[in-house]
Amino acid sequence: MQGPQKREKPRRIARIQVIAVAILAVSGVINYVDRGSLAIANTTIRGELGMSATRMGVLLSVFSMAYAVSQLPVGILLDKFGERLVMGAGMLLWSVTQVLTGSVRGFASFFAARVGLAVGEAPFVISSVKVVHDWFDVRERATPMAVINASTTLGQAVAPPILTGIMLAFGWRGMFMAIGVPGVVLALVWFGCYRDRKVAVVSEVERAYLAGSDREGSSESRKGPGVSLRQWLGLFRQRTMWGMMLGFGGINYTVWLYMSWMPNYLQAEHHLTLAATGMFAVIPFSCGAVGMMASGVIADWLVRRGVDPVRSYRTLLVMGLTCSGLCTLLVQHLTGATGAALGMGMALFFTYLAGNAGWCLVQALAPAGVVGSVAAIQNFGSFVCASFAPVVTGWLLDRTHSFHLALVICAMVSVLGAASYLVVVREPIRVG
Repeated sequence: MQGPQKREKPRRIARIQVIAVAILAVSGVINYVDRGSLAIANTTIRGELGMSATRMGVLLSVFSMAYAVSQLPVGILLDKFGERLVMGAGMLLWSVTQVLTGSVRGFASFFAARVGLAVGEAPFVISSVKVVHDWFDVRERATPMAVINASTTLGQAVAPPILTGIMLAFGWRGMFMAIGVPGVVLALVWFGCYRDRKVAVVSEVERAYLAGSDREGSSESRKGPGVSLRQWLGLFRQRTMWGMMLGFGGINYTVWLYMSWMPNYLQAEHHLTLAATGMFAVIPFSCGAVGMMASGVIADWLVRRGVDPVRSYRTLLVMGLTCSGLCTLLVQHLTGATGAALGMGMALFFTYLAGNAGWCLVQALAPAGVVGSVAAIQNFGSFVCASFAPVVTGWLLDRTHSFHLALVICAMVSVLGAASYLVVVREPIRVG
């Protein structure tokens, strides 16, 4: 069955869309290069500062926990003040913090730097969801979300060779300082080029096009003080909200385990050098980027063919998480570094196939006025779950000297995430 005819897109709206997605995509690459820096320098820092695997796991986990907690105020701030201010301020904070990380002297200062990085990076994903929701028609949202999300996996893919090269040339301290500078420049570009939809001056033709992208009709619903505290607290009383938090936790647990410990896994289990690890680590996250783009193309194709958006996104979520869990179980049984990297690549392909659909599902289930808050709460719950991945893996590694049990746990969390989307996430989010 063919879906409804798309409205003709005004040229200025198309230009706004391209500029916004381009800046967010570049930001996504920088964001995840910065985020993956500690994993690349893991072994070197542990040796120089005398840290155990458990302590390194704590440093890796404190980022995700601080990131999770930061999501709650970020969602409220985004719905109230808009993406331009909140995203720009966050970008400046995370970039400056990354530069300062190069001067840490021990566990305590490293701990503080990881918290600062997490708080600064917290607005990125939620701002992206809100930008796409505000400026794109519902029939087109999965593809721009896929481009932005694929940029994060591209950042994860290029991070190992780039960071390894910088670290070999300038040391791990010089690496942290160097990678913080591009984010400062991009923050200034964002402030200069982007305007929130709720304050943008639009013509009648543009307003008519944008009204068709709203879940609740007119873009006038965007004006006002934002979601109230009572409405925000009411989101936590809805079964669907908890299902989305738990389900997306299956995605972020897997991503965070691989991003935090994959380089160390390749070095410990397959005896790769630091330089070789940087090259092999490109494979899994490149596969993830392909999965992210495939998710966007498939989802938009299904919606344009008349398939209900919620059904389309949930199908990709359940299928992706289930297949990801199965692939994670296979990783430890594959021979050689290439086989292991390809196995992790397939796991991340399916993880990101599900991940992009998860952000599109937020836009399909949440009313316009609370998209930022719902996306933030989903990310909060998922990163609380994800924060256990690095520290549990480090603790198990100290005691078993093997990644076997950590990978089994990861697979189980992925399958439980699929079950949450299948059974718990059934009704739209309501604001009362």
